[in-house]
Amino acid sequence: MVCDYLTRTIRMGLLVVFGLVTGSVHAEQISGAAPDFTLKSRSGKNLKLSEYRGQVVMLNFWASWCGPCRQEMPLLEQLYQRYQAMGFTILAVNVEDTSGDALKMLKDVPVNFPVLFDSDNRISDTYGIEAMPSTILVDRDGNMRFEHLGYMPGYENDYDREIKTLVGE
Repeated sequence: MVCDYLTRTIRMGLLVVFGLVTGSVHAEQISGAAPDFTLKSRSGKNLKLSEYRGQVVMLNFWASWCGPCRQEMPLLEQLYQRYQAMGFTILAVNVEDTSGDALKMLKDVPVNFPVLFDSDNRISDTYGIEAMPSTILVDRDGNMRFEHLGYMPGYENDYDREIKTLVGE
């Protein structure tokens, strides 16, 4: 347990040093089925990705200590409000060991979309998450279509364009 925590901490520290957390890493088209998972939500309810089949889902992996995550969160809320009625949702997956800091941040940066907790990093490891934030767009059939690593101002325009494409299919 302590070893896993230290490994994750060192890995994230290296990402910060090499600019992969705060800088623009890349955005690309991807393919393949999105691995299913079940995580506890902020409301205490377990949510399962496969329950959202038929919707376009944005998986956003984030942490409260991540400045770009904090900057991006209100922009994600705007996208959620704009496209929710068209069958779009966001599942914001917090990757911290405990939910306390995430819940504090959400008081300062409130959002209405579901927030999930991956405290053992099992899901973020399954998805190969190596940058904060990381965003994966999943189409209505449960296939991964777009991936963004890191966040820089302007990514929300890419998200907007990609969401429009996916909700229109």
